[in-house]
Amino acid sequence: MSVLIYGAYGYSGQLITREACLRGLKPIIAGRNPEKLKALAVELDLEFHSFDLDQNNSLTEVLHDTELVIHCAGPFSKTARQMIDACIKTKTHYLDITGEIDVFEYAHSSEVDQAATQAGIVVCPGVGFDVIPTDCLAKTLKEALPDADKLVLGFAGGSAISPGTAKTTIESLAQGLLIRKEGRIVRSKFKQRLIDFGNGEKTCMAISWGDVSTAYHSTGIPDIEVYLPASTKTLTTMKLLQRLRWLLKPTFVQKLLKKYVDEQIEGPDSNKRSLNPSTVWAEASNGRGQTVQARVKTLNGYEVTKFGAIHVALALLNQEHSGSGSMTPSLLLGKDLISELPGSSPITVINH
Repeated sequence: MSVLIYGAYGYSGQLITREACLRGLKPIIAGRNPEKLKALAVELDLEFHSFDLDQNNSLTEVLHDTELVIHCAGPFSKTARQMIDACIKTKTHYLDITGEIDVFEYAHSSEVDQAATQAGIVVCPGVGFDVIPTDCLAKTLKEALPDADKLVLGFAGGSAISPGTAKTTIESLAQGLLIRKEGRIVRSKFKQRLIDFGNGEKTCMAISWGDVSTAYHSTGIPDIEVYLPASTKTLTTMKLLQRLRWLLKPTFVQKLLKKYVDEQIEGPDSNKRSLNPSTVWAEASNGRGQTVQARVKTLNGYEVTKFGAIHVALALLNQEHSGSGSMTPSLLLGKDLISELPGSSPITVINH
């Protein structure tokens, strides 16, 4: 059962690669930096290949002997399409750990869905903390309130971010806040609200999270927003950035900010991850005034990503799924997927 992990030497890529080895897999690792790849390959006794995703011949040559890809090289806006298209061409299952709305929309386009179905493969982006917990809560609430027309999601906890997440955030800030309204993804003004994650209400701000895309494909609910707790200082800063986001759009500004990330951000160590678990919350409502909420407690987001990616990969390799085409995590493996991961609680549903 051959697995390729692309971007294996990155922060999340290393966590996933090491977990794969602990679970008995012997992944092939790949990426653009031969020195970093070789160091990891020697340490873990793995086969490695160094190539850029624009090198189509090298990519397809490796994929022809591969059953499944876990794609970890972000920002995925620059890398996902090439990998998805190559996986369809070579009939290789595709997984990634993105949280980027544009990537989800491409992966769930009718073109990709039809091509993946015809190839007999699964294309399932977002098999990490983006978006397994929130996607499972969305599916749970859709079943609890079938005529729901609004879905609000939120998560609290966590620790410092990884370099890849920081770079994705920089790109997201330049795009502005995205929500789903009446079935369409639209840009929105700054939004905030109170959310109770189980220990009192917290002020939260809306963010451009992957569920703006994926929760719609999982549930069909037309209005979707995602929130994150924020301090007064952060709220003030984000309001200002939304007004000045044009300053972040130029290519040279993006390059400068991402260079700073490479030089200054390393991501949390295992101790910090263990001390910072997460709580995920969701609320669905309908036009008749009915509301239902749900919560789930998980490990730190990067731990969820590590365990989630390997859990889904093993399910595909062992054929513990049905169907093919474009999938979300909850469509592929059910709404209880998050509770099957280490350290996660059962989903708690609260009727109002």
